[in-house]
Amino acid sequence: MTTPLSYPLSDQGIATNATIHPNLGTAQLVEQALSNGEGRLAKHGPLVVETGQHTGRSAKDKFIVRDATTEDTVWWGKVNASMTPEHFANLKEDFLEAVAAKETLYVADLFGGSQAEHRVNVRVINELAWHNLFIRTLLVRPTAEELDGFTPEYTIIDLPSFRADPERHGTRSETVIAVNLTEKLILIGGTKYAGEMKKSVFGILNYLLPAKGVMPMHCSANISPEGETAVFFGLSGTGKTTLSADASRTLIGDDEHGWSDESVFNFEGGCYAKMIRLSEDAEPEIYATTRKFGTVLENVVMDADTRELDFDDNSLAENTRGAYPIESIPNTSADNLGPVPTNVIMLTADAFGVLPPIARLTPDQAMYHFLSGYTAKVAGTEIGVTEPEATFSTCFGAPFMPRHPSVYGNLLKERIAKGGVTCWLVNTGWTGGKYGVGNRMPIKATRALLNAALDGSLNNAEFRKDPNFGFDVPVTVAGVDGAILDPRSTWADADEYDRTAQKLVQLFVDNFAEFEAHVDEGVRQAAPTAA
Repeated sequence: MTTPLSYPLSDQGIATNATIHPNLGTAQLVEQALSNGEGRLAKHGPLVVETGQHTGRSAKDKFIVRDATTEDTVWWGKVNASMTPEHFANLKEDFLEAVAAKETLYVADLFGGSQAEHRVNVRVINELAWHNLFIRTLLVRPTAEELDGFTPEYTIIDLPSFRADPERHGTRSETVIAVNLTEKLILIGGTKYAGEMKKSVFGILNYLLPAKGVMPMHCSANISPEGETAVFFGLSGTGKTTLSADASRTLIGDDEHGWSDESVFNFEGGCYAKMIRLSEDAEPEIYATTRKFGTVLENVVMDADTRELDFDDNSLAENTRGAYPIESIPNTSADNLGPVPTNVIMLTADAFGVLPPIARLTPDQAMYHFLSGYTAKVAGTEIGVTEPEATFSTCFGAPFMPRHPSVYGNLLKERIAKGGVTCWLVNTGWTGGKYGVGNRMPIKATRALLNAALDGSLNNAEFRKDPNFGFDVPVTVAGVDGAILDPRSTWADADEYDRTAQKLVQLFVDNFAEFEAHVDEGVRQAAPTAA
């Protein structure tokens, strides 16, 4: 399929003599990528590519233009670094010169967002065919009728061959991701990592939607057979993808969503899953996508002769990835959306072994933990290294949130209150002691507790107040060993538990200090209690 551009590049002030390939379909883009030597086909059909030096996001090379539009609306600091309009003007001039010199360009007109009234029209211009296939897979693909008359609102130009000049462009290195929200233009250069395009669209929607009263979320979402939606916030390693991929529930999406008055809607039309150490037994649905034509596999090692894939080989990258259309996963929502949530789940993998396996949160507590965005990872894999490391990523996605975290936190609190939503904190981390002493929370227990929360039966349980965090913890739950519901009782040394709990409480308190002036007294009172 090829659909001509309804709105030519020249009308955007983009001049080029390149051969333009507009809105190519999957098969054509795969053919182009193979013809250009950009990748190879694996045994069962996916396109395998390598991204070279950059195998993940270049967070320190991302900038937002600081001007009258963004001066008072962007949360400037370590997450959102600024670029002057003058530096961006130089960058844009040099990007357009580079575009003008290209022999071939691939252009895709796409939607960011599945709900029509809240989506944005995005045009993506690429020098690589596989990049165009990637973004066409990840965003929402318009119908032929929707492409007729399509006018881009935001434009992304992605040129991996471009090299930024720090002096002329105000960049840190030769790599750049520059976002101009006034000109509605994003320029990406010096990196082949395709995820920069996806996250740039997420950033646009995270900036635009709060002004419309829509809550943008870095989360997965699914729907029960009874039509009740649950959203799952969680950082990497907490089980967000695993727990939301429930065969008994319909998947809305695995990563980025909006919460409007009417629905929870997916920002995307595809999934971008980690592939490292993927197994058919553990994740059969995702594994099946690696045997389908049209899937794009980044930095997955492949045998040159047999074309067999080795998902355990991390010699090219630990962050191996696969991009595939969401319909490649069984039991997905045909419309990429569902009703407003009944339950909100915040996932954490607490390697300190302090948090209970599940706790019920008040709206104030939910906002506190949402702004905290806590999980903990193990410090390393060396023998004898047992001290966990706390990680706080506000809103469970700090790198993608242009506005102040309190904007998203207040939206969440309002929507929870308006919809009578029940909020839960689920710990998939350690029990019986911290990492190196205790054991990982049994997945069977986590699923049983989660199922009881989602079907409403857990609300009828007897609860106790956690002495450190103040949230409600169930005392007994059918089918779950009651011992793990009280973390302190699982430790061999209760005094050591108390000391570790107070250490974690203090980490929460210290992290939240920067938000205290931006939240109301109820949220401040939802903080854990330091001794």
